[in-house]
Amino acid sequence: MCGLFKTPAYAYITARVRARKRKLIPKETYPKLLNMQLPEIIRFIEESEYKKDVDELSAKFKSIDLLEHALSRSLGASYRKLMDISRGEVNYLITEYMRRWDVWNIKTILRGKYYGALEEEILNCVVSAGELHYPELELMAKKENIEEVISSLEHTPYYPILTKYEGGMLNKIEDELDRLSYTRLLDAVGTSPGEKLFLKFIQTEIDVKNLKILFRLKKAGVERDVVQNTLITGGLELKESDLTRLSGLSFSELVHSLDSYSYWRAISDVVSDQMTTLMDVDTKLDAHLMNYASQISHYYPLSILPVLDYILSKKIEVDNLRVIARGKELKLADEIIRSHLVM
Repeated sequence: MCGLFKTPAYAYITARVRARKRKLIPKETYPKLLNMQLPEIIRFIEESEYKKDVDELSAKFKSIDLLEHALSRSLGASYRKLMDISRGEVNYLITEYMRRWDVWNIKTILRGKYYGALEEEILNCVVSAGELHYPELELMAKKENIEEVISSLEHTPYYPILTKYEGGMLNKIEDELDRLSYTRLLDAVGTSPGEKLFLKFIQTEIDVKNLKILFRLKKAGVERDVVQNTLITGGLELKESDLTRLSGLSFSELVHSLDSYSYWRAISDVVSDQMTTLMDVDTKLDAHLMNYASQISHYYPLSILPVLDYILSKKIEVDNLRVIARGKELKLADEIIRSHLVM
C-alpha cells in the first residue's frame, strides 16, 4: 500500500493512543498504592479512568471482585475501541494481534464446559477484546457441551483446529490455537521499517512465551516430547533447533543453558536451581517486553509501534493493579507485592 495513503490512518490512531497512554497510571503512583489499605485502593480505582466500569458493575459485584471485573471490562473495551477507530492496514494488524483474546476466550469457554462450570462463572473470565464480540461469547457460554461450542465457531479461522478434538483433555488443541494466532500474526506483518520492528517484537514475544513454557514444564518434570509439542516456532533467538535442544534438558540444565541468549540479562538475578516460584521470572520477562515495546515506539511515530506500546502498557497496568489488590487482600508484605509489579 502506498505510504501516502497509510500516513493519515496512522496519524489518527497514533494520536489517539498517545492521548490514552497519558491517562494511564504513572509508575510513581504504584509506591503510593502500596502504602494504602485495600478499601483505599478500591476507592482510588473507583475514582480513576475505571470509574464507568466500576459504576456499571457495582450492583453485581463488591470489593475485590468488583475491582477485578471492572479492570477486565476496561481492558476489553480499550482494545475494542482501537479496532473501532482504526482503518485499513493498522486495523488489520491490530485485529490480528487481538486474536490472542479470541483464543483466550475460546479456551476459557471450552475449559468451563469441560469442568462443568456455570454460564456466569465462564463469562466472568472472558475478556471481550478480539473479533468475537461479547454477545457471541455469551451464546457460546450457553451451549450445552464442548461439541456445541465448537460447532458455533464453524465460520471462524479456529474451526479447523477445533474439529480435531476427540474428547478428553484440551491441551493439544489449546496449544494449536496459540500457534495459529502467532502464525497469522507473523504472516500479517508487512515490510515497512515500522512493521519490520513490529515483526521483531512479535518474534521476541514468542521467545518470551517459550521461555515461560520451558521454565514451567521443566520445573514440573514434564517429558521432552510434551514440552516440544507445546512450544511455538518463529521466535527471534530461540530457533527450532534451540527449542529441540532445550526441551531435552532437566530444569537445572536449562537454567545453566540460557546465558548465551540476550534474555538472560533480564532474568539472571532471579533464576537458580533451587528457585521455588516462577513468578519472578514471569515478571522480569514481562518487564523486558514492555520496555522493548516502549523503546521502539519512538523509532517510527507513524506506525503500528506506538499502538503496540499502548496495548502492552494498558495490559501491564491492569495486571499491576490486580497484583496490588490481591496482595493486600492476602496481607502480603509490600516488598513481595512490589517484586511482582511489572515496571
